[in-house]
Amino acid sequence: MRDALLSIRGRLDRFGVLLSGLCMLHCLAGLLLVAGLGLGGQFLFAPVIHRVGLALAIAVGAVTLVIGVVRHRDPKPLQIGGAGLALMAVALFVGHGVEEALLTIAGVSLLAWAHWRNLKLS
Repeated sequence: MRDALLSIRGRLDRFGVLLSGLCMLHCLAGLLLVAGLGLGGQFLFAPVIHRVGLALAIAVGAVTLVIGVVRHRDPKPLQIGGAGLALMAVALFVGHGVEEALLTIAGVSLLAWAHWRNLKLS
């Protein structure tokens, strides 16, 4: 049972790193394509895509950060990841645009580090 739970938590952390990376890529590519080339704004900056992606990343992040600190007893991933989650949550409530992208990029960067650290500590 314990090994199964560790396997699930490891998979969630890996998924969290992937999701954080995709979120960051979405923000950066969206800014570059829309600002630089004027392409894809209606799709890349669609608020529903951002809200759903952020909500999923916040949920996965919160679960894995708590499970990780219970498992390895190092509070640092929870602290750093919690700051990332807070920035991501704020991004959900600011106007859609550059502020939202910057908050998201900063938040997912912190959260990705926390997922990576959880994996290293386990």
